[in-house]
Amino acid sequence: MSSLTVAQISALTTTAIKNLSATDIASLSKTQTSALTVTEIGALSGTQLSALSTGQMTGLTTTQIGALRPDQISFSAAQLSVLVAAQVRAFGTDEIVALTTAQISGFTATEIGALTTTQLGALDTTQIAALTTTQIKGLTPLAIAALTTSQLGALTETQVAALTAPQVRNLTTTAIAALTLSQFGALTATQISMLSTTGIGGLTTTEIAALTTVQLGGLAALGSPR
Repeated sequence: MSSLTVAQISALTTTAIKNLSATDIASLSKTQTSALTVTEIGALSGTQLSALSTGQMTGLTTTQIGALRPDQISFSAAQLSVLVAAQVRAFGTDEIVALTTAQISGFTATEIGALTTTQLGALDTTQIAALTTTQIKGLTPLAIAALTTSQLGALTETQVAALTAPQVRNLTTTAIAALTLSQFGALTATQISMLSTTGIGGLTTTEIAALTTVQLGGLAALGSPR
């Protein structure tokens, strides 16, 4: 396979593609991998795609990634970890939904930050809860603001405590009100002090009553509770 030209790679029939072994797939160069047509990509099985090296993964074009089907999403965490932002954004929502928590664990904070709001919206509560604190920190403030109440409700206390100042400042009143008492209790005094005026206005009376002495200290940095 390695001796085939780009033109020859692009001319392979779907039958020929389906008959490629894992060894054949692994022998393709990055350039050859990039030359696979959308039809050829569609003919590959998830098992065949899982044979791609990380080097080959970086050669996948956004068009190729956009052509993938949910049943083809058999990539390992290591394979997914090398994708650049444009490649990550090329995944369709159905393919995002197909990702297991083990696969999602492979995404770097930069990759998580590259997800569009539409892609983030496709993540279910199990996938959200599985994000590491490093990945959570990778979400842009706008992405945090776009999370649904169900997704926010799925955040663990550890994840909530990992939110950065810009992320906390972008929590909407709806988001603040959606936090459970356990989640709200996980906010540090520093995070409380970073809440926007709008965010503070979203505190429920139950949340206000649940403020700890330490959290009240953070709230005092913004002025009196509203």
